[in-house]
Amino acid sequence: MAGNTFGELFRITTFGESHGPAIGLIIDGVPSKLPLTEADIQVDLDRRRPGQSKITTQRKESDTVEILSGVFEGKTTGTPLAMLIRNEDQRSKDYSNIKDLFRPGHADFTYLAKYGFRDYRGGGRSSGRETACRVAAGAVAKKILARHKVKIIAYTLAVGDVYAQKIDYSVIEKNLVRAPDIAASEKMIRLIEEVRKDGDSIGGILEAVINNCPAGLGDPAFDKLNARLAAALMSIATVKGIEFGAGFKVAQMRGSQNNDAFIAKGNKISTKTNNSGGILGGISSGEPIVLRLALKPPSSIAKFQKTVTTELKQTDVQVKGRHDPCLCPRVVPVVEAMIALTLVDCMMLQKSTNI
Repeated sequence: MAGNTFGELFRITTFGESHGPAIGLIIDGVPSKLPLTEADIQVDLDRRRPGQSKITTQRKESDTVEILSGVFEGKTTGTPLAMLIRNEDQRSKDYSNIKDLFRPGHADFTYLAKYGFRDYRGGGRSSGRETACRVAAGAVAKKILARHKVKIIAYTLAVGDVYAQKIDYSVIEKNLVRAPDIAASEKMIRLIEEVRKDGDSIGGILEAVINNCPAGLGDPAFDKLNARLAAALMSIATVKGIEFGAGFKVAQMRGSQNNDAFIAKGNKISTKTNNSGGILGGISSGEPIVLRLALKPPSSIAKFQKTVTTELKQTDVQVKGRHDPCLCPRVVPVVEAMIALTLVDCMMLQKSTNI
């Protein structure tokens, strides 16, 4: 396979480019009789789409999803589920000035090194536009997880050096940065506007919490649940780091501090603390799975930068077009989608080993 397919039993394949006529996906492994409509999928696509606020790219895409196959009379048939999202607002001319040079921070050079050819219009397959397909697939996975009462909550923990000081899930969708702290969100927005006016961009940190994940998912060696989640989330281009539970803080802790003491909670085994982030030995413990992601600042900025041409001539480049000054709010639904896809696949694999 050429890196366009994700998953084993619940498997998605995406296709299309940022400036082509459409992007789309096929999902294999969707169970039959799952209630599903285009409106179910559109909810998450609307959270990811461009042009949704003053601090995101102003490219106008409705990201309207079309279900082509796999659904009949409002329910999945068990056959491959195919979906299409048409591109509506490409401005390929914005990229004509970078046709023969390499944008710093982008995949222009590495794409050319791999294929000997590149689609310079917005990055082709390496464009973040492809993640709309993941979000559409993730919406289906979430519906499956909802049957098992598994809930994924992701949010912006920090933009630059501005951190959320409290965690209130009820306000995440009530501010432009999808932060769990209204007061902090206002500071984050001001910082984003400041760097955008300066022709620059800024990174941030996302946190995700998975509640009600059943114990026993994942494997003890190469296919650890945390390894699967890390691979899924690191496949999002802007993600440059990941940590689970206490994360890098464990490097300064003693075993007596880091170990989560087991306790009886009702009729089940639980832990007093959750430094492990809900995963022990690569297998889910039943405690909330907690992870954090470091997002790099978007590479497309208006400032002039040094680069070279395909003829190895030193030059300056200014990236034109409509770009996000900070990707945090739009990546939140992508993170939820990749987590959902991973968990559904692991749940199906777990079931297949316990026939």
